[in-house]
Amino acid sequence: MKSLTSINLPIGLISLFLVSIGILVIFSSSKELAIQQSVFTGIGLIFFFLISKLELSAISKLIKPLYIFVLLLLVAVLILGIETRGSVRWIPLGIFNVQPSEFAKPVLILFLAKFWSGRPASWFNILKSLLYSLPLILLVFKQPDLGSALTITSIWVGMLVAARISLKKIVALALIFTLVVPISWSFLHDYQKERITSFLAPGVDPLGKGYNLIQSTISVGSGELLGRGLGRGTQSRLQFLPEFRTDFIFASIAEELGFLGSILILSLYLFLLSYLLILAQKANDSFQFLVIIGVISMFLFQVVVNIGMNVGIMPITGITLPLISYGGSSLIATLLSLGMAASCKNGGRKKID
Repeated sequence: MKSLTSINLPIGLISLFLVSIGILVIFSSSKELAIQQSVFTGIGLIFFFLISKLELSAISKLIKPLYIFVLLLLVAVLILGIETRGSVRWIPLGIFNVQPSEFAKPVLILFLAKFWSGRPASWFNILKSLLYSLPLILLVFKQPDLGSALTITSIWVGMLVAARISLKKIVALALIFTLVVPISWSFLHDYQKERITSFLAPGVDPLGKGYNLIQSTISVGSGELLGRGLGRGTQSRLQFLPEFRTDFIFASIAEELGFLGSILILSLYLFLLSYLLILAQKANDSFQFLVIIGVISMFLFQVVVNIGMNVGIMPITGITLPLISYGGSSLIATLLSLGMAASCKNGGRKKID
């Protein structure tokens, strides 16, 4: 009972509720994948429980080695990784595959939290923090995995703002960003460019470039108020909706559980993010504050972009829906990150030397 009270229940319960919805939806189409996701959930919850009972500042000496380890894993992906649908993102480890880009996110949060603790947001430190983040961003982009690269970038941006950067620097960085974006277009792969252009005019090629976006919006709209019923969605069950267990699982849920089911999921995300913001305001020090803001930045970006692309208001970037989409590495890394945020409430009952 004492162990139960030491867990951050709001984060734990909301996370478990969202994971359960994901498993239920996956189970309606594949019992085998639902069992696998349940196993991943068990592993993720163990990490959540253990991390939430630690004082993160006590393991500061391990943060740099973790950063180097993740960096090496991302390099190893390019050498040892297996190709799936044109991307090399996973390292095979026998009975399962590991996606290092997912674990790069919580490690970068820890690294930047340590970096910005006690440092002013000067131009030198801003550049230095970017140079630490760029290797992760570029290696993930090389796979190619634009969604994860953008998520890692959002972590850097969110934590930079949390480091109390001045308004003048924000304006200057915004101007630099507007200059870099057109240049970065030439570095995108053809299919990535097609995703962006098809978002602007999906009807030009409804059976090709615009197919995914059109089918996703059809799925969301056909659910109406109450949905067609769990396991009865025609778009996903008849394979019209692509990737309906991962990238487009929200569209699948909207079709089967309707507007009310979609609102339930959005409400759970809103409650979780609001609670994390309250937790950040009560943080004991700048390190804890930055960790929580980093987790919020990662989580918020993924939720907004995934749901945005499912309802047709954002380009398709291959970002999964946190805690709900199928995927072991993504689920475990997300629960690990939430465990990091939850640990900031405990005040450090255990320390790692």
